[in-house]
Amino acid sequence: MGPSTPATLLAGAGGLLPEAGGASAPAAPSLLFPTTAEINAASSPVRADAGTVAASGGQASVLFDPAATRGLHPVGLPVDPRARFKRVAIVHYWLVTMRGGERVLERLLQMFPQADIFTHVYDPSAVSDIIRRHTVKTSFIQKLPFATTKYQSYLPLMPMALEHLDLRGYDLVISSESGPAKGVIAAPDAMHLCYVHSPMRYLWDHYHDYRDATGFVNRMVMPWMCHSLRKWDMSSAARVDRFLANSNFIRERIAKAWRRPAEVVHPPVETDLFNVSPDIEDSWLWVGQLVPYKRADLAIDAFNKLGLPLTVVGDGPMAKELRKRAGPNIRMIPRMSFAELRAAYARARALVFTAEEDFGIVPVEVMASGRPVLAYGRGGALDSVVAGRTRQFFAEQSVDAVVEAVQDMERWLPHFDPAASLTRARDFAPEVFDRGILEALV
Repeated sequence: MGPSTPATLLAGAGGLLPEAGGASAPAAPSLLFPTTAEINAASSPVRADAGTVAASGGQASVLFDPAATRGLHPVGLPVDPRARFKRVAIVHYWLVTMRGGERVLERLLQMFPQADIFTHVYDPSAVSDIIRRHTVKTSFIQKLPFATTKYQSYLPLMPMALEHLDLRGYDLVISSESGPAKGVIAAPDAMHLCYVHSPMRYLWDHYHDYRDATGFVNRMVMPWMCHSLRKWDMSSAARVDRFLANSNFIRERIAKAWRRPAEVVHPPVETDLFNVSPDIEDSWLWVGQLVPYKRADLAIDAFNKLGLPLTVVGDGPMAKELRKRAGPNIRMIPRMSFAELRAAYARARALVFTAEEDFGIVPVEVMASGRPVLAYGRGGALDSVVAGRTRQFFAEQSVDAVVEAVQDMERWLPHFDPAASLTRARDFAPEVFDRGILEALV
């Protein structure tokens, strides 16, 4: 669920649309999101089967049962608001990988086990069992050539594809918006709730970055195509009854792009999957995909200058270049298992977080491991990191700013209280997300 990656804009056969939530995910399981098997193996009381769907012939076959889910009732309300919605449709932009947006989708499916899923394209082999258990209905994009791999090429057709989806009979529609999803036409008496990971970045605040990064033909096409898409994107926002944003940063972008108010409901983070360790190492930690907007280069150049140990966990198109830049004090690990990543979080001296993210799950996971965070002071990190408690921010994405902030934090670390990080991380537990969704339905 991160911001756009200008250098990864795909052109021609690859299309004009980036992977929602950042650069394309690698084929191997994501280092940031554990597999179902890894979650089951972790000691986590939170996972005591939340909303398991009974399957029949591979499709969801359940009725609404509040007792089967972990969602909290809104404070002061004796009746669970889900009881009044018999048929639920969840619209997700595309289902071709498992990333932050798909983890939110999983949580929504656990809250609404009777829901059907609507999406542009669907690759069952690329998603979790939780998603596969449900009925998944695709738009006509699914029938176009190479749809599950070249869906980016069909961005201009997606508004029409959404409007062709038949949502008659559904009394609750929840759209999961990052790529086009909210533009469906719900029944007149249905409620349409839109959870926004991000307004489409390539249409709005990062448009010029994408246009500058693409080839000559796309630079000629994009102004015409994106002008029309912006008008549709703006008008389709009027079809939504209520907007939820995953951070205050996204709430402000919704107001700017669509002129609509939104309430903030942070995405669910499985904080109980992480543990505190008594063994703290000297090395700082950086975790993420090695793509331009994540700014791993800032961390590497700063720690080269400082001479302090840094562990960089991640892979991506910048990996070769960054390995050449890394000094002997920097250890680069392309991929970790979930168990290894949990241990790295818990033993790190601190996390350095250099990206401007829409929300940013990694800082919350590190806080859930009892460790402090040094973050760039823009984007979703402002919602999670608390200066002076879970520590601090640096004001600009420059090497000198990171160096100065690390030096300041080194002086502060002897006073750090892990309990402050643990307490803050619990504010983003799945139950808090559940409550925010349910309160929005009242």
